[in-house]
Amino acid sequence: MGTEFLNIKEVDEAKKIIKDLFNELYPPKSDIVSIEDSYNHVIFKDIISSMDLPPFNRSLMDGFAVKAEDTFGANDEHPKILKCIDSIEAGSYSEKTIEKGECIEISTGAPIPDGADAVAMVEFTERGSAIDEENDIYILKSVAPNQDLALKGSDITKEKTLLKEKTVIGPDKIGVLAAQGIKEVEVYKKPRIAVISTGNELVLENEKNKNGNIEYGKIYDVNSYAITSGAISNGAIAENKGIVKDNYQKLKKQIKNSLEDFDIVICSGGTSAGVGDVLRHVLDEIGKVIMHGISVKPGKPTLVGKVNEKLVIGLPGNPVSALIIFYVFIVPNIRRLSGKGSENIEKTKAILAKRIHSPKGRIHYNLVQLKDGLAYPIVKDSGAITSLAHADGYIKISKTIELVDEGKEVEITLFR
Repeated sequence: MGTEFLNIKEVDEAKKIIKDLFNELYPPKSDIVSIEDSYNHVIFKDIISSMDLPPFNRSLMDGFAVKAEDTFGANDEHPKILKCIDSIEAGSYSEKTIEKGECIEISTGAPIPDGADAVAMVEFTERGSAIDEENDIYILKSVAPNQDLALKGSDITKEKTLLKEKTVIGPDKIGVLAAQGIKEVEVYKKPRIAVISTGNELVLENEKNKNGNIEYGKIYDVNSYAITSGAISNGAIAENKGIVKDNYQKLKKQIKNSLEDFDIVICSGGTSAGVGDVLRHVLDEIGKVIMHGISVKPGKPTLVGKVNEKLVIGLPGNPVSALIIFYVFIVPNIRRLSGKGSENIEKTKAILAKRIHSPKGRIHYNLVQLKDGLAYPIVKDSGAITSLAHADGYIKISKTIELVDEGKEVEITLFR
């Protein structure tokens, strides 16, 4: 096995290499999904309205459809009396036309009958009490033309832009689609990502001995869960393929099998120069190593390879390193491919609560915790799991800076 990295890349160069590979190998594609399955997808091209909304003049209140002029001057002492000639529930309509001195009882959402131009709210009306007056409606307050009406097309007219390209579909947007009778929508096709953890030291959460403990020298797998959920939250379809031990043939077989069903394979562990780290050599056999090593802390032993026109990405084994490298170098490309856009990665600014010492010569990404408007640096090694428990995001420190002083405003990229 080799003991050296390939030519180590600077951060900006590494970002460009990875971005160019994504653009080359994964041009944006669309997919057709039902609106029931469209949640968190991104609209591929503008959706044009196929009908007016509302599709008819509709009542906004329970009450009586009237000619507004028939109510002018009405008050409690001098009500206007109109003859009720019909009743309309939501979902039905009346074929009658209101003439002067007439009204029709109407429910919220029902279509306004011909001849009416306003609704008198039921709260400002009374019905005649005598048997021969039961159809007499006393209007106790005058109404203006178009009062309590939603006019046809007042929400949106036919052939106007309903939802724009790159809109993320949430419950509100699904409601908009349903209101137009749209059952299927064209969306950005989500990249399919297989996630593999490697290492003889890793075990699953159910692998315990008879005493309920894990074997001495073993640790639970963290990365496959963290990277899988991170990929999903940023627009991908991701599947945790579990653990592969540091075995050349088994790792090669898992990568080849995963590439049959997935667009991208992301491995963690097996990327440094140790005797048990075999990913580079697997890729040398079945594909090509494009990049191995980035001048960054943490995450130097990052690897990018290509197999059958698909990417295989090797992240460091340490959980903090793996997650930071994933968010800095991979997430922006996943978001572009899924239509979410790398520019929409959530960031915020805060005041640094304590100074940070940074290694000169390498760009440094430091985890921070946000509390009361302050950013508290988390200073632990890249294998410390509690770092992830407290971290809200990370800050970037230039390779020329050795000290970031307390009180400085910093920009935080959030893990969301």
